[in-house]
Amino acid sequence: MTPGARLAAATEVIADMDARHRPVAEALKDWGTSHRFAGAGDRAAIGNIVYDALRKRRSTAFRMGADTPRAIVLGSVGGEIGADALARLIDGVPHAPEPLSAEEAGRLLAPADNAAEPVRADVPDWLAPSLRRAFGDAWVAEAEALAERPPLDIRVNRLKASREKVAKELAATGVVETPFSPDGLRVPPTSGNRRHPNVQSEPAFVKGFFEIQDEGSQLAAAMVGAGPGMQVLDLCAGAGGKTLALAAAMNNKGQLFATDRDKHRLAPIFDRIRRAGTRNVQIRPAGADLSDLRGEMDRVMIDAPCTGTGTWRRRPDIKWRLTGHALADRLAEQAALLRDAADFVKPGGRLVYVTCSVLPEENQDQIAAFLADRPDFAALPAAETIAASGLPAEAAARLEAAALPVPGGLQLTPGRAGTDGFFVAVLQRT
Repeated sequence: MTPGARLAAATEVIADMDARHRPVAEALKDWGTSHRFAGAGDRAAIGNIVYDALRKRRSTAFRMGADTPRAIVLGSVGGEIGADALARLIDGVPHAPEPLSAEEAGRLLAPADNAAEPVRADVPDWLAPSLRRAFGDAWVAEAEALAERPPLDIRVNRLKASREKVAKELAATGVVETPFSPDGLRVPPTSGNRRHPNVQSEPAFVKGFFEIQDEGSQLAAAMVGAGPGMQVLDLCAGAGGKTLALAAAMNNKGQLFATDRDKHRLAPIFDRIRRAGTRNVQIRPAGADLSDLRGEMDRVMIDAPCTGTGTWRRRPDIKWRLTGHALADRLAEQAALLRDAADFVKPGGRLVYVTCSVLPEENQDQIAAFLADRPDFAALPAAETIAASGLPAEAAARLEAAALPVPGGLQLTPGRAGTDGFFVAVLQRT
């Protein structure tokens, strides 16, 4: 496919998303299925165009004067390469979009300095107050960081391999060590039409030497402070990413119980456990009776269902689909999970609440409400939360400087730490 034809395909994908109100991954998959002639390189390039356009949809629409699929695709690409270069890609090229109009070309050249803060931040208006409350005067910069391309992070499985061994096996991918997690490796963000390597096809992945996991997620699991011989409950295990990290931290010793209210989210965990060589995980199916665990757990982790605002780099379409009603639903679920989880923690044990959100309503507000209702729990300060992770001293010091302390916990963000946006609160039962 020509570059111009790729632009037309990306426009088609976004039009399908808008018309059918569907996730970007589904729209891209269906487009590829119905256009078999497109090679892997074409699909990767189209995906990059679509994701880039969605990440900065609002600021691009402002510049172009229209929030149409054509406007945001051409505006996104033209903003990077310039109006003249864009015109050469599409003018007179078969299967490319219609040539740029004089107005479109002029808008690509015009500065966008007069845009309002939510436009420059690429967020819906209704979320601006929450983000301002979360980050103060830095909120636009933090939101802009959430609209950039992410790296590809992996967590080395210490049950089977060392970071040095995996780094050597993946040397051709350009991996580097992550700045905080001692088990993390990172392929930096891509540029242009390039895509991240398919590391899941590597022999090291098949052998269970590593898992794909954002460094922020790795750190959140580390802050649980799970260790060998403990009794640990992962109450919202989902596909098992943090479960596997906890099992490795426990060195397969002790007992780790994993469950989730959604059986479909829990389904992938079985294959992942086998590949990782994990032996101390007991899966409790959705809806299972957990009464035998109440008051017995050294650690309980809630990887709470949330809006996913901290993952906008990887899932930019959810930014534009999120509603106040959806946020309210998540808040109710989170409060219920906190109430339920508390009774599993034994005296002296810890309850660890994690979200991949940057919204205070889902984070410090939930912790404040919980602590008001449960005076037998106390939140650890950010420094103690980081200390609980057992990170090497230098890495812990770097993380303490990068993390944003907030009431009841700490916040990681791409702007400050280079991770996805994760909130972590560690609550000690007194």
